[in-house]
Amino acid sequence: MSTSESGPRDTSIPPEAPDAKPRVHPVDEVLPAPRLTILGLQHLFIMYAGAIAVPFVVGGALKLSAATIALLVNADLLVAGVATLIQAVGVGKLFGVRLPVVAGATFTVIPPMITIAAKFGGEKGLPYVYGAMLCSGVFGLLIAKPFAKVIRFFPPLVAGIVITVIGLSLIGPAAAMIAGHDTEDPHYGQVSHIMVAFAVVFGILILARTLRGFLGQIAPLLAIIVGAVLALFTHSWSGSTRTHSWDLSGVGHADWLGLAAPFHFGAPKFDAAAVISMCIVMLVTYTESTADMLAVAEMTGKELTGSDITRGLAADGLSALLGGSMNSFPDTLFAENVGLVQMTGVRSRWVTAVTGGFLVVMGVIPKVGAFVAAVPEFVVGGAALVMFATVTAVGIQTLKKAEFHGNNNLLIVATSLGLSLLPAYAMDRFGNSIFFEKFPSWAQIVFGSPITIAVVVAFTLNLVFNHLGGGSAIPVPRPVAVSGTSPALSPLPAARPAAGSDAAAGLALQRSPAASPLP
Repeated sequence: MSTSESGPRDTSIPPEAPDAKPRVHPVDEVLPAPRLTILGLQHLFIMYAGAIAVPFVVGGALKLSAATIALLVNADLLVAGVATLIQAVGVGKLFGVRLPVVAGATFTVIPPMITIAAKFGGEKGLPYVYGAMLCSGVFGLLIAKPFAKVIRFFPPLVAGIVITVIGLSLIGPAAAMIAGHDTEDPHYGQVSHIMVAFAVVFGILILARTLRGFLGQIAPLLAIIVGAVLALFTHSWSGSTRTHSWDLSGVGHADWLGLAAPFHFGAPKFDAAAVISMCIVMLVTYTESTADMLAVAEMTGKELTGSDITRGLAADGLSALLGGSMNSFPDTLFAENVGLVQMTGVRSRWVTAVTGGFLVVMGVIPKVGAFVAAVPEFVVGGAALVMFATVTAVGIQTLKKAEFHGNNNLLIVATSLGLSLLPAYAMDRFGNSIFFEKFPSWAQIVFGSPITIAVVVAFTLNLVFNHLGGGSAIPVPRPVAVSGTSPALSPLPAARPAAGSDAAAGLALQRSPAASPLP
């Protein structure tokens, strides 16, 4: 709607001069090269441990050789780098959400990969795994646009629940990074490791409070560096052997250049059950990525359209095609990097594009990747804990925009949180969810993810209580054109809300200036 149609122009804001450059949204701002490099490295250190965890877990479960696991790690980093570049920079109207996000291997793929490969003989079964992954990539590309349409039904109530669950469900993995991955290990919870992790946490707080400008924005990276130095004076245990926490032996053994040929394990093979399992993984991945895109859009104040979501999901589908052909894994958006965006206030997507570039370099230069991998996990875990909790805080902030008077929204939040966090709090000694272990394998894949449960439950309950029957419905937004761009999500004009409700809030995610400070 033009200004003349909506009323007189607000003269308190002077119009731009005719020759003035158009304002650039902070998401699209290109920062100076030195700042881009350092901020990109910060995102890299935050996500690296999670990025390489999937190939290590899968490789260990299938009893692959150290050389084969290293191959999977390199392939994983390469595909994650390409996916991150595509998400941040974009490829025309086809791929990439164009937000400051970082992609990495999804943990959802671990159970089906292990199950499928084991069914067909361990390492010999990997061609069936990658055949199924290729099919899931095609499936993902086909459903990206229909799936993105559900964004219309993500009001602050639903989005806030999902974002909160993302953060809460990741506190357990952060604890495992700090204390260890086996609670029955006699060396679990070493005091020195926990103290260093806490030092990183307090370091982030102190540096963020005392430093200003760019140095304040890289407080997490500086705290990780301090923690890495402190880790030089701690020790870890490998079996009964006491060693230094820093282990640089892998750097010496790593090659300078290395990239496995496509289909390293053989031509892809196809099995119906395997394909169905991987397609379910793709649906779960899409729910996780959608929630993360909503969170980043909320933090950065960037208008998120249906086309944006479609391109972001299509990039996830493309990552499955790349993973299936390059001996890697399908990618999703990493929540720890979402938390970092909120904490630092740096909203430029070109920062995470630099992170993607670093990941590509590490994928083809194993020695670089080995050096970053040598940083003790408990050091990174301290920073990850803050990032994960920050995601939770953003979810709570989003929930503040929902109305809780004269409706059942509080019951929706309570039920959604309770059901979705069940698998996150029912774990075995290794941190694997066991709540649904008696269910069929496909059900374990779907319901083993707290994020997926949160999306399904919150979405359904919101429809049942607020839209169907006699519920106090909040109007569903419809696409409207904004300044000649693709349709943006905007609430339908509504009559005055009923007493005790806040229907005027609409379903569109409203941006909060406080949630997205300028860098």
